[in-house]
Amino acid sequence: MSVLASYPTLVLHLHQGARNALETEWLGYASSADFRRFIAAAIDLAREHHVTAWIANDQLLGAVRPKDLAWVGKEVLPALVVLGVVRFARLEAEQTLNRLLIGNLYQDTTPELPFQTRTFTDVQQARAWAVEES
Repeated sequence: MSVLASYPTLVLHLHQGARNALETEWLGYASSADFRRFIAAAIDLAREHHVTAWIANDQLLGAVRPKDLAWVGKEVLPALVVLGVVRFARLEAEQTLNRLLIGNLYQDTTPELPFQTRTFTDVQQARAWAVEES
């Protein structure tokens, strides 16, 4: 695992295995502008490193505005499809409201997307699943 970029509230990791995975490890609250800027940077790095798996480590993610969650559903998840992502692992936020709001977003959007999704409580299991051979 290597660190591709680091911001005050986010670390972007690259995991290599049978497939490359990008992990967004949120460290706390990010303003709407920073949230979108950091995610856009993550997508650019995923493209550069031929990522086909994504690990959304939302455990420490602070509050996310509903308009930013809608943006993720409309812009970010389709961008992952274009990148060729085939596995999407997510670690739920510790904060109850975030866990519910983010969980609802993924429940409503990911069944229609052409990649496998799984929810994890253990980061090591999420990482192993994301990079393993199908």
